[in-house]
Amino acid sequence: MERGDREPLVRKTSSSYRTFPDSTARRLDKEYLRSLHNKRLYLAVFAAVLGNFSFGFALVYPSPVIPALEAHPSPALRLDQHTASWFGSVFTLGAVAGGLSTMLLNDCLGRKLSIMFSALPSVLGYALLAGAQGLWMLLLGRVLTGYAGGVTSASIPVYISEISHPGVRGMLGACPQIMAVLGSLVLYALGKYLCGLVLDWRWLAVAGEVPVLAMTLLLCFMPNSPRFLLSQGKEEEALGSLCWLRGEDTDYAREYEQIKDSVRKQSRRVSCAELKDPFLYKPILIAGVMRFLQQLSGVTCILMYLQPIFKRTSVILKPEYDAALVGLVRLSAVAIAAVSMDKAGRKILLFVSAAVMLASNLTMGLYIHFVPASHNSTVANTTLLSSANLPAGPTNYITLIPLLATMFFIMGYAMGWGPITWLLMSEILPLKARGVASGLCVVVSWLTAFILTQFFLPVVNTFGLEVPFLFFAVIGVGNILFTGCCVPETKGRSLEQIEAFFRTGRRSFLR
Repeated sequence: MERGDREPLVRKTSSSYRTFPDSTARRLDKEYLRSLHNKRLYLAVFAAVLGNFSFGFALVYPSPVIPALEAHPSPALRLDQHTASWFGSVFTLGAVAGGLSTMLLNDCLGRKLSIMFSALPSVLGYALLAGAQGLWMLLLGRVLTGYAGGVTSASIPVYISEISHPGVRGMLGACPQIMAVLGSLVLYALGKYLCGLVLDWRWLAVAGEVPVLAMTLLLCFMPNSPRFLLSQGKEEEALGSLCWLRGEDTDYAREYEQIKDSVRKQSRRVSCAELKDPFLYKPILIAGVMRFLQQLSGVTCILMYLQPIFKRTSVILKPEYDAALVGLVRLSAVAIAAVSMDKAGRKILLFVSAAVMLASNLTMGLYIHFVPASHNSTVANTTLLSSANLPAGPTNYITLIPLLATMFFIMGYAMGWGPITWLLMSEILPLKARGVASGLCVVVSWLTAFILTQFFLPVVNTFGLEVPFLFFAVIGVGNILFTGCCVPETKGRSLEQIEAFFRTGRRSFLR
């Protein structure tokens, strides 16, 4: 559609636009959503979430690689317990740096170009890991891939949220988590089958380059976010982007006017004085606290030390299968969340998720406290990491309890507090602060993860394994209370309606 064809349609619809739709406007909105063509939107989302696939791949890269490096014949590459811990956790420091830089990149380059920019440190990081000749190359490779993960964590949810419409935004908002889990599963599978090759773990790094390059290539043909383009004054390009995403034969110009009106109200950059405005600080606080509570639930610690935890509790499970089983449980739970998010709503899934995690962590903590590892005295007198290398003890079916508790915890996390915190972050943050605030949320998330993973082992070895799980259970109570008191329901609402809710405080905007 040419510019001359678009402008009359835009002028025609601009006068009928209202921030709070009446019953007629709501009916038109539903008809408009039913008329949309989503194929191109799905393609753009797929291109973006390949970055999350790479993130999930890089996050669990140490799982099959650390055992290989601990037995490496070269002293320059051989890892001990201390260096192995840093090889795993330094990724989160890179992610913190990525989140900090995205506070500028999201608003300077835009969402799409920020995602594409992440390919550079990712490719360099994997190249260093593949060709590593010393410990410094391994650690620098992990930092660079972590940095790329921090950039994509802050940019991809915002990009997906801004190009999606309310009818599918919940489902598409779960795609980053789904692809991250798929990336982890592919890493586990490749780690298992590449063990017999001469270069084994190096080939895992080479394989990590593939989704990064595919993402960069596909994104070259995808549009930028219409909201970002309007914030930069590129109105014609924004209209063309929305036309491409929604279809030329749809009433996309009406949605364009709604977005344009919202952008016009907040076209200036955020100043320090404006941060006192509830319209800005309330959604930023909600998103930041959700990211903080998400990590305090213990998911990173549990996933990172899953094998030692299972060994310590003598779970009936072969170590080579536990990570894959957890990945499959996460994948199925995120898929359930993706299907039900736009039907059941965000808050109900957050409530269910927090309740399941609370019950699971409480069960795990009480089991460890009241059923000590006396049936396996060898395990009882070892540290958490050293217990991972011990042979399994006699079969005891009571150890199904920690296995099931862990599976339910992962399922609870993946169906609510995993994907929805990312989705809500991209939904509730106001446009003028979305780039900076999303980066800040990623910094909060990964800094919390780094601190937790660093303190987890000392706490376990000093006070016992039950203490962290009981702490995570207490956090579950906080998650439930915070969801009920502070989190708004955004199901079926446009980003402009969500912003209007925080601007006016009228709950009728979200009903």
